[in-house]
Parts: sequence; structure tokens; C-alpha cells
Amino acid sequence: MDEHIKNYKSAIEALLFVSEKPVLLDQFKEVFPELQRPQIQDLIKQLQEEYVNREAGMVIVEIAGGFQMLSNSHAAPYIREFYKTKTKEKLSRPALESLAIIAYKQPVGRAEVEIIRGVNSDGTIAHLLNKGLIKIVGRKEVPGRPFLFGTTKEFLEYFGLRSLEDLPKIEEFNQLGIDAPKAQEGQAPQQLPAADGAGGAVEQMQEQTVSQETSGQSRASSGGEE
Repeated sequence: MDEHIKNYKSAIEALLFVSEKPVLLDQFKEVFPELQRPQIQDLIKQLQEEYVNREAGMVIVEIAGGFQMLSNSHAAPYIREFYKTKTKEKLSRPALESLAIIAYKQPVGRAEVEIIRGVNSDGTIAHLLNKGLIKIVGRKEVPGRPFLFGTTKEFLEYFGLRSLEDLPKIEEFNQLGIDAPKAQEGQAPQQLPAADGAGGAVEQMQEQTVSQETSGQSRASSGGEE
């Protein structure tokens, strides 16, 4: 192996190891200005394959537009036993319902969230804003110009998604063991998911995320300091 390539791979591995969040290609490019983005991607891919081939205790995954080193899910029971605790906070059912509606319908206003859920959602939306899972993305052009909400990069990181395209499709809900959302009159299910169905899909994603959170999400957070 070319010595320069070996050094680059080692450096990329070290950066992924010390970073608590996904590392973007632009960040790698700042460290390695002499490399092109495709070259960096190729080196990361080589590292990913090496970890898989030797069934390493760590994996490199693409999350929220970047790359992050996580512990292998196969090691989760041992890590859980080592720390004797789970560190990732689970969202409540009302928060999940509101978050799911915003994720699938964004940009969406609070009133529309409340119409779908059938209850006041001021508190849950404020909670999601405080956690950084949603953000204000604009105002609706109606009297009063209410805020419109959308999901954030932190939302993708929380659920381990590369992009919103990785969200379960409405037609996949049955495969997830969740009742398919019922559309309101005149609207397709994909456009307006019911709170119970969309919330159920995101709730299952959260269960998977929490069950895997003993992977540490990163080397730094596996110390149980969240």
C-alpha cells in the first residue's frame, strides 16, 4: 500500500474516532486540501470495508450527510453490561406524534399539527424546539403569519438517518407492523399521515435507536455522559 494513502487513512480514522458528531466531507477537505472529495470518499469506503471484513468492534456509517464511527451493534449487550445503563432519552408518545407529522409534512404549522393530532401541541412543539429536533423554517402566508416548522440535522443524527429520504415510506408501515395512516378526505396518505401511523413509524425508529445507543453513537459518548 502506498505510504501516503496509508497515512491518509490513518488520519481519517483518527478524526472519526475523536469526533462526537458526524464528520462532513467539507471538514475532511479542510484538513486534507490536497485531496479531492471522491478520493476522501474512497478512503472512507476502504476503511468501512476493512472494518466489515475483520468483523471489527467499530463501524463507520453515513449519518446526516457526514460519517461517524460507532461501536458495532453486535457488541451492544456487552457495552450495556459494562455501563449498566442507557443514556439516550426516549421521546414521549405525544412528542413522537408531533415530530412525525412535522417530519413527513414539513414545512408545517402548529395548527395543522394540532388538527391531525386532535389536541393542543404547544408544549410538545416547544419541547422539540428546545431539544433541537425541529426548527422554525418560515411563516405561513395567512393572517397572523404563523411559524412553519421543519426537522433539523440533529433530528437525522438522533435517528441515525442519512437524509429524510431514509424515513419509512407510508406504504412500508404495514411491513413495520404498524397500521397504515388514514388519509383525510381529498388528500393522499403520503401527503397527510395520521398521527398514530406516522408516530408509530418514528416510535419504532426510536426503539431501534435506543436499543443501539449503547453503541455509543461515537467513541466519546459511549462513556455514558449524555
